[in-house]
Amino acid sequence: MFERAAAVKAIILAAGRGERMRPLTDVTPKPLLHVRGRPLIEWHLEALARDGVREVVINTAWLEESLVESLGDGSRFGVVIHYSREGRDHGGALETAGGIATALPLLCGSAGELDADCFWVVSGDIHVPSFRFDAEVARRFAAGDQEAHLWLVPNPGYHPNGDFGLSDDGHALADGPGPDGRRWTYANIALCRATLFREVVPGTRAALGPLLYAAMREHRITAEVYAGLWENVGTPAQLAALNRNAG
Repeated sequence: MFERAAAVKAIILAAGRGERMRPLTDVTPKPLLHVRGRPLIEWHLEALARDGVREVVINTAWLEESLVESLGDGSRFGVVIHYSREGRDHGGALETAGGIATALPLLCGSAGELDADCFWVVSGDIHVPSFRFDAEVARRFAAGDQEAHLWLVPNPGYHPNGDFGLSDDGHALADGPGPDGRRWTYANIALCRATLFREVVPGTRAALGPLLYAAMREHRITAEVYAGLWENVGTPAQLAALNRNAG
C-alpha cells in the first residue's frame, strides 16, 4: 500500500512575483527567502522526501534561474526535481490553475495506475514544518472520486473572513460557513486530481479559486482542518516575525 501511494508526485508553486514581499523579492525569489536558517522551499522538499514523495515539480517564472541554480536536480534533498519553466516558455507566471494545468505532463504518471492522475500541491511561500505528506492519505484520495482534498487553518488576523466552510461530512463549502458557523482559510496545501484542471488550456493564465468554488458546489471537494504550525510568509514583517520567534 505504501509503495503505491509513494508514487504520488507533488508540485511546489514557486512562480509568483511576491509583490507584497518587495523589496526582498526584487533580487530573491520568494521561496528562496530564509526562514529559521534555510530557504522556505527547502522545508517542503525535505518534508516531501521524508514522507516518501520522490518526484517534485516546481513551477517557476520570476527570477526562475535562481531557483533552478539553487535547487538543482533535487538529489541533495532525496527527490528528483522537474521544472515547469513558465517564464522561459510562456513569458511569465500563469497563476495557480494555469501553472498546474501546464505542469500536468510532468505530474501525471503512466496510464492505468491508480494514482497516476493525483498529486500533492503546496505553495512555496508557506511555512508548515510539521505537516505530513502522508502516503496513506494520498492512497485513500487516489482510490476515491473527489477532485481535491484541501487542508484548512484558523483564519489569521489579516484574513478574518476565511475562504470556505466545512460540512459535517467533510465537504468544503463555497457559499457560507458550515454547521459550526465558521469559515476557514485555505492553507495552500491540497491533494488534487488532474480532472479538476480539465477546462484550463495549458500555457494560459487561470486562477484556482473559480475551479474550487465550482467543484465545491457539486460536492467534489473534501477538506480537513490542520492544527499544526502554519504561517503564510506574505510580507517582510511576517518573515521577520517568524524568524524572531524561531526559538
